[in-house]
Amino acid sequence: MGAGGRMPVDDKNKKSEEEVLQRVPVSKPPFTVGEIKKAIPPHCFQRSVLRSFSYVVYDLTIASILYYLATNYIQLLPYPVSYVAWAIYGFVQGCFLTGIWVIAHECGHHAFSAYQWLDDTVGLVLHSSLLVPYFSWKYSHRRHHSNTGSLERDEVFVPKHKYELKTFAKYLNNPPGRVLTLLVTLTLGWPMYLLFNVSGRHYERFACHYDPQSPIYSDRERTQILVSDAGVLAVTYGLYRLAAAKGLAWVLCVYGGPLLVVNGFLVLITFLQHTHPALPHYSSSEWDWLRGALATVDRDYGILNKILHNITDTHVAHHLFSTMPHYHAMEATKVIKPILGDYYRLDETPVLKAMWREAKECIYVEPDESGKYKGVFWYNNKL
Repeated sequence: MGAGGRMPVDDKNKKSEEEVLQRVPVSKPPFTVGEIKKAIPPHCFQRSVLRSFSYVVYDLTIASILYYLATNYIQLLPYPVSYVAWAIYGFVQGCFLTGIWVIAHECGHHAFSAYQWLDDTVGLVLHSSLLVPYFSWKYSHRRHHSNTGSLERDEVFVPKHKYELKTFAKYLNNPPGRVLTLLVTLTLGWPMYLLFNVSGRHYERFACHYDPQSPIYSDRERTQILVSDAGVLAVTYGLYRLAAAKGLAWVLCVYGGPLLVVNGFLVLITFLQHTHPALPHYSSSEWDWLRGALATVDRDYGILNKILHNITDTHVAHHLFSTMPHYHAMEATKVIKPILGDYYRLDETPVLKAMWREAKECIYVEPDESGKYKGVFWYNNKL
């Protein structure tokens, strides 16, 4: 468990879909963050440099083995088997590279070690290698954690009100439209978010993760945004030189395909963590940090839970204690579930089915129909 493995699932305790879709409570919880933290064993908050690096070494070793096998043996396969092999390589390599992305994400939360300079160095190298601007995303993601569930201040997957929907939204509210929407979201969603803040909070002017003058950042953060840009540019230049030496097709097969999978996973994981019929969003009149942090859901990705370092099925604990390293998150989740009670949501619906359901059911938010909580909003899909 400490190594990030999955807890055995007891089918008798597995909730029905009706229970999973039942709305979580929105009243002030009968517990505090301090009470939750006190229930978690103290060692769960300890960050080990050696243990954290062991996951980096493991992921990079697997990625290197996959690279070696692909570049030495796929070319020996006959057509069209080689094309299938490259597709398989791209997906599998993309899964393990997403694991590397998760570790860099932990660096951004200062969950890798007790040394901020080490976390930032490792995070900058790993994220830049995946064309992610480390400091840029670190700061916007920190604000997401500070404002989760807020309709005004959250930074990612902020749902729209019905009146904010584009006129063509009703034409996409059907199976072909949802397929198109999901396809575009999973392929272009991540770069569009970084470049144009698509699905992010509203700013009065253009917001871009590569722009040091972006309204996303404070004055003291702007120099580090330039460092992030330099990291991405350095890797981009390296890819250009590789394309010149090996050919563009080689770079697309070896690096481009896996990167496409990584980007797709980042969008899918984040979307499913924060989009669910049972989860509320809050306006400023009702929002508070604890209820916002609890307005997220753990998901079950099967064997990928371990490959993705359990960012998938321990997300509630992560939002409560973001400096906790991933290798203790499963143990912490098991401890806090009885305390959170109905405020905790685990959805073990198969990922593809859940993705389709959420794309269908969660199109916009509208106020709580009971009128009791005027600042609480729920998802709806009636267009």
